[in-house]
Amino acid sequence: MKHTKKILSTIFLSSLIIFTACSEEKQVVQKKANPPLKVNTITIQKEFIPIWRQYTGITKSSSQQEVRARVSGILEKIYFKDGQKVKKGQKLFKIEQNQYIAAIDEAKAKKAQDEAGLKLAIADVSRYKPLVKEGLAPRATLEQYEAKQAELKARIFGDDANIKKAKLNLSYTIVKAPIDGKVSARLVDIGNLVGHSEATLLTKIVNYDPIYAYFSPSQKDARLFKKYRNKERPGAFIEVAGSAETIRLDGYVDFANNTVDPLTSTITMRATIKNPNTKVFPGTFVYINLFVNDKFKFLMVPPEVILNDQLGSYVYIADKDNKVKRVDIKTNYSNKYYVSVKEGLKDGDKLIVSALIKLKAGMSIKTADVTKTHGIQAILKKNNLIPNKQ
Repeated sequence: MKHTKKILSTIFLSSLIIFTACSEEKQVVQKKANPPLKVNTITIQKEFIPIWRQYTGITKSSSQQEVRARVSGILEKIYFKDGQKVKKGQKLFKIEQNQYIAAIDEAKAKKAQDEAGLKLAIADVSRYKPLVKEGLAPRATLEQYEAKQAELKARIFGDDANIKKAKLNLSYTIVKAPIDGKVSARLVDIGNLVGHSEATLLTKIVNYDPIYAYFSPSQKDARLFKKYRNKERPGAFIEVAGSAETIRLDGYVDFANNTVDPLTSTITMRATIKNPNTKVFPGTFVYINLFVNDKFKFLMVPPEVILNDQLGSYVYIADKDNKVKRVDIKTNYSNKYYVSVKEGLKDGDKLIVSALIKLKAGMSIKTADVTKTHGIQAILKKNNLIPNKQ
């Protein structure tokens, strides 16, 4: 009997200890319960969004000119430094001028000689006309003087042409820049004979501002672009990714080819890009962003908030009870700035844009609205994607 009581007492004490431990554990768990997770949200809505399409392309100079000697002679002066920026009409080279100055003087002397002969011929004609009229001189002699007068007039006309030609050749001894741009290294040195048997290449000038960016959208894209564009010269900008910074330059599309490349089924197009500080050189690989239209409404979300699993794409929103809710979506058009959602979301939904890896459906959250700074309109303004209304 005593042994039985002892066993029951032991069991009772064990149960009491277990109960006390469980109670304390529950209290600890309650004390350690996490507060609602703080998250940022944006309120989404269908609105007018400018649509941009991105393509890859290559830049090319808007103009490239070879500077050649148009007359022959010894090169006397060089007026630029290799790699210098030059303006149209700026002096680049000087070729010796003595022979061309002498050619002008010779042509002027020949004209003066012919003008003197013309005066004599005019006088002879004036003398012989009344004599022939009275029958005192043969008409053949008068006709010879008249022919001589006409011949000398023609010679003087030719002399004027020779003087112009000589002056033109003299002007060619000063070689000027045909365009604005950046000059290459000189290809000849002072003292060289140039233009003797050929038009010697002296240097090259490349115009970088503006610079062209060529790209090749598909036939389908080209047709859609032509159908929906709402500007004669749609806006465009290029991006060049770099380790230090991403270069962005703005411009517009001004050319589309009139044939389709049969090998690639694409159409070549061109954007003219402002490049005042020569940040981009010809032959650079670039991303070309082409503005299409801003007259249609879309429900857009930032691409980084879209998650994927075996069931497809989904996002998290905050419901009316401040609980996390998973929403499966179907997307349409997208680029690196925004994604169009065609199914799953509606106007007014509070889309969660932070702490995405910590979220689970049904979790309690505390929301902070950041639409003004992180919403789609804020993204458009930050990345300068709102086209000018001009």
